[in-house]
Amino acid sequence: MGWLTVLPPLVAIIVVVWRKEVILALFLSIFTSEILMIANKTPLLPLTGFINALERITAVFADPGNTRILIFSLLIGALLAFIRVSGGVTAMVDKLVNSGLAKGPVSVGLLTTLTGIVIFIESNLSVLTAGILSRGLFDKYGMSRVRLAYIIDSTSAPVCILILLNGWGAYVLALLSGYEMEQTPAQILWGTVPLNFYALVTLAIVFYTVITNKVYGPMKEAEIRTEAAPVDYQHEYPPTNALFMVLPLATMVFGMIGFMLWTGHGDLAKGSGSKSVLYATALACVVGYLMMLYSRKFSHVQLVEIGFKGMGEILPLVTIVLFSLALGASLKTLGTGIFIAGMVGDYLPLFLVVPVLFLAGALISFTTGTSWGTFAILIPLGVPLIQELGLPPSLVLAAILGGGVFGDHCSPISDTTAVSAIASGSGLLEHVRTQLPYALFAGGITLVLYVIASLIMI
Repeated sequence: MGWLTVLPPLVAIIVVVWRKEVILALFLSIFTSEILMIANKTPLLPLTGFINALERITAVFADPGNTRILIFSLLIGALLAFIRVSGGVTAMVDKLVNSGLAKGPVSVGLLTTLTGIVIFIESNLSVLTAGILSRGLFDKYGMSRVRLAYIIDSTSAPVCILILLNGWGAYVLALLSGYEMEQTPAQILWGTVPLNFYALVTLAIVFYTVITNKVYGPMKEAEIRTEAAPVDYQHEYPPTNALFMVLPLATMVFGMIGFMLWTGHGDLAKGSGSKSVLYATALACVVGYLMMLYSRKFSHVQLVEIGFKGMGEILPLVTIVLFSLALGASLKTLGTGIFIAGMVGDYLPLFLVVPVLFLAGALISFTTGTSWGTFAILIPLGVPLIQELGLPPSLVLAAILGGGVFGDHCSPISDTTAVSAIASGSGLLEHVRTQLPYALFAGGITLVLYVIASLIMI
């Protein structure tokens, strides 16, 4: 089908730019993908495509991992509502400000960034913890929510792909294990850390942004709007006790670690991320509910209402996650990722192979919204290049991993991007619009670095 396989992502981008409607854009993209797969097979093309699009969305729930992600996203809404309505968030903000740990935009940014770095077990957990902890602080100091979304999103995925003691590391090792090479898969994987230029450059830009307290482009416009209409973080829920925030959040973090060990039968790297984050979030909701119930300030009926209201607030984002998962599955069947990967070709000069692999990974991950799928497509293409052309294994793998992370943390159809918007309380489209210039800048630097590294190492 060739170039037509790229049409569905283009439809999504055009509709988003034109109508500023992410849900409509995603549905039309799914519809376009399904139409392409049944072209010339039925005279009732629009109707059949519409029905197939609905079936594709329904099929998302056939995968337990996808269903867990959707339920987890809803539960996050309830958890955020519990810790906000209880007064725990405002109490925690006051405590951090009074202690001197958060005395201005720079210290708040550093606290947020370091929180995201420390929690490297799972990208969504990193995003959630840092986002929930820092929302009130960003409001307190008049910093925009999209800046928070950028910091937590551009910290989580790069850190998780550099500190590989997590599900990503185990997954990549499994993909490499079927090939015979001079180095072991573990040696190749650990060798990618200093060569994963995209992750390193992205983190460097985050630290620059935090330390200098400077933002540019669309994010600067968002900051100006926030300064003109600051959020009164105490206007609705006066401070009570910081434990209303700390205990549910600690339950989620340590619960995630415990459930990763449990689902991995004692091996953290083999644990199920989707199961663990769902179980940990549900447990955190229970803790938040019980704490508020036993405070005698809230009844069971009030807490149920608070929980469902919190879920309702993020239902549009959960719908976006649902449509994103459906679109990813549809594009996989259509072969969009494989077509883009094939564009790498066999006739490039050797010093351009690695940069083009990074570029192909970035395109695949951005248009499909999945880093895991990008790794699954490109590693089987990259390893034969290593074997046949004698390319440095860690350099090739680092380019593929970096390209996969590009889309995972800035594609509008990535679950991590949606969770970052949820955790920060910003709009998904606004988050993508303000973060993309930073990602493209980091990607441009990365391409240059891979050309230089290839000239030196090959």
